[in-house]
Amino acid sequence: MQDPEQKKKALIVVRTYPTPAKKSVEVSCTAAITDKGEWLRLFPVPWRLLPEDQRFRRYQWVEVGVRKSKDHRPESHKIVPDSIKILEGPLSTDNEWRDRKDVIYPLRAHCLCCLKKQLGTEGHPTLGLFRPKKIERLKITSIPPDWTPAQLSALRQGHLFEAKPKIELEKIPYDFQYQFFCDEPTCVNGHTLLCTDWELGESWRKWHREYGDNWEAAFRQRFETEMINKYDTHFFVGTMHQHPDVWIIVGLFYPPKGTERLFDQITPVL
Repeated sequence: MQDPEQKKKALIVVRTYPTPAKKSVEVSCTAAITDKGEWLRLFPVPWRLLPEDQRFRRYQWVEVGVRKSKDHRPESHKIVPDSIKILEGPLSTDNEWRDRKDVIYPLRAHCLCCLKKQLGTEGHPTLGLFRPKKIERLKITSIPPDWTPAQLSALRQGHLFEAKPKIELEKIPYDFQYQFFCDEPTCVNGHTLLCTDWELGESWRKWHREYGDNWEAAFRQRFETEMINKYDTHFFVGTMHQHPDVWIIVGLFYPPKGTERLFDQITPVL
């Protein structure tokens, strides 16, 4: 017997570049923060297949019907089809993103090292947000440019309740990884994490069309130089369902650099 449906009001904070899915053509990992101040992972969300009036943007409040999933991760909930209701436009970026920070910062962790230490404890978080002490670089690695036969089959399958997108999902032929250090004395080797933020994938598609083989200069300016020097960059991170000890960056949060440094008051997990 499935769990009863619950109504949740939540602020969408993460949407990753879509991947092919056997049961839903394609899906995008989606994370949110409820009005109770709790992490919420929503799936499956075939964003490009949703009706226009349900295609939420990041930092929009939505109401959605969910049921707790069988996924071991405590934040994971299965979305009830056709239940998405967008409540208002995206929160303002005025005043150094104050409206967004008011919702997001109460859940901010000290660092990735601290999040990793909590794995295995009761109710441990599998979603998180933190500011890296230092971003070293953005690593760009070529990967096979074409979908596998199984992935193509998923993308081209018929689906009873959903119309396929007018444009077939384009594979991004690169992996994007951030190399960084935590604000922890024990973080001597740093971390290298895959980043699957939707914005990176869409930016690659845009600049590859505009600049051809010279796309990398614009891409690095935005996601390496500016993320290091211009913005107060934070990483939204989450664990992977099939690999529960592996963390990836699922989203970027980058208000402008300012004088506020409340982050320094967060106590590390010892």
